[in-house]
Amino acid sequence: QVQLVESGGGLVQPGGSLRLSCAASGSIFSIFAMGWYRQVPGKQRELVAGITSGGSTNYADSVKGRFTISRDNAKNTVYLQMNSLKPEDTAVYYCNADLARTWYSGSYNYWGQGTQVTVSS
Repeated sequence: QVQLVESGGGLVQPGGSLRLSCAASGSIFSIFAMGWYRQVPGKQRELVAGITSGGSTNYADSVKGRFTISRDNAKNTVYLQMNSLKPEDTAVYYCNADLARTWYSGSYNYWGQGTQVTVSS
């Protein structure tokens, strides 16, 4: 089995910072793309940031210049450093990964359970 476990969410004031972490564990052969999504009630889940196994990144326009995604391949972990947070960043943040469990299997997509980020004074 494969698990993605997020941590680092919480309550922060506008202008503050948080760092999210997501560790993948279980039977994993290789992790390809990893990313962070977020969702607020009544809206679709949206991509916040993504990173390939080679380190190429992409960001939603709304977070460019404020958020930074990174990964530690040795630890099967992806991070999201969030700075200059705004109330509109409030959401449940989900970790996502495309990975292969064996050398002969294809790539499958996995989700974490989500972590709440609330930006409020």
